[in-house]
Amino acid sequence: MTRTFLDELAWRGLLFQSTEGAQRALAGTGIVGYCGFDPTGSSLHIGNLVPVMGLVHLQRTGHFPVALVGGGTGMIGDPSGKSAERNLLTLDQVAENAASIRQQLERFLDFDGAFAARLVNNADWLMELKLVDFLRDTGKHFGINAMMAKDSVKSRLETGISYTEFSYMLLQAYDFLELNRRAGVTLQLGGSDQWGNITAGTELIRKAGSGEAHGVTLPLVTNADGSKFGKTAAGTSVWLDPARTSPYKFYQYWINCDDRDVGRYLRMFTLLEREHVEALDALVLSAPEKREAQSALAADVTTRVHGAAATEAAREASRVIFDRKLDPRSLRRPVLEMLWDELPHVVVQGSDGAAISVVDVLVESGLVKSKGDARRQLQQGAVAVNGNKLSADEATVAQSDALEGGYFLVRKGGRDVALARLGPA
Repeated sequence: MTRTFLDELAWRGLLFQSTEGAQRALAGTGIVGYCGFDPTGSSLHIGNLVPVMGLVHLQRTGHFPVALVGGGTGMIGDPSGKSAERNLLTLDQVAENAASIRQQLERFLDFDGAFAARLVNNADWLMELKLVDFLRDTGKHFGINAMMAKDSVKSRLETGISYTEFSYMLLQAYDFLELNRRAGVTLQLGGSDQWGNITAGTELIRKAGSGEAHGVTLPLVTNADGSKFGKTAAGTSVWLDPARTSPYKFYQYWINCDDRDVGRYLRMFTLLEREHVEALDALVLSAPEKREAQSALAADVTTRVHGAAATEAAREASRVIFDRKLDPRSLRRPVLEMLWDELPHVVVQGSDGAAISVVDVLVESGLVKSKGDARRQLQQGAVAVNGNKLSADEATVAQSDALEGGYFLVRKGGRDVALARLGPA
């Protein structure tokens, strides 16, 4: 039996709230629904994947997704979930960010075919909007008391909110109405913190005589251990842009997922079917040390965002660090190049075929603090180069022993790993 859109969201843990009548309206196919994305940054982060996957499932259940890039509202900024006023961006900054986000959304949504997605920019209508017309035709439908009661505004009353951000709700509601008129949009998706803005839009459509519209909100994700979803241990965001979060670090975020979270995240962020996910759930209980569920999660999401080649390189790179039995001679150059950006590394001079000093590499890469410490590690048999364990009498390696691309993989103990690379003479 084919699941409806809301049924699909529900079993995947992606349904938080919906307006009355949404289940009935979405029981068939052919609804046009949209979700907005803030272009105040040049990249989406993995927290944005919740609404992105909402649009993906909307399309997969026979509806038409519209991704709205907020080129106009991005000039103001949504106060929802914010404790302070945002810095305003220039038109050029917003346009540049919107173009980058479009490229990322195209990895998830099919812009061709029977239920082709569309991408629109609300700058197309908001930047042409006349203030007096907007206040007369749209503002008259909003009561100040009702607006102040919305969570996104109420939470800011003590710290302060400008009229600029206060007006955001009206602009988002106007977007819904404009999309309804232009493209027949009758559904808006958003995070649970967007409920007030979404219902403002459904009310505006009703009051403007444009018929019935609905809203569906998706949950805000938190990790089981209380840490913030989408943040690394160092507190940095995990971005979809490989220049901001490398494919290796992106893969690592998912492969290190807590056993308590991995089942939820498989449902939320992959398209794996229920039977497959439940089989992986069982493996988490019966063989948690194998981390089969985490591997499936990391491979699926990384492949969608960065491609199969980057995923395979990230998987191999992870094995280099965590699997001491791996033979480094099997490593391909793309994997070594990826590791070069992630591990401590040092360039060594390859002059006249001279042997490479392992002591110098250990010190210069930061694996040890001194040459004396390096020699002690060699004496204890704790150092291996390209998979070969060295002794105190083997403090150098030949240049001819280099891996593909002129690399040497140096390991001290269990997981302390560095790379050396032959440089010009």
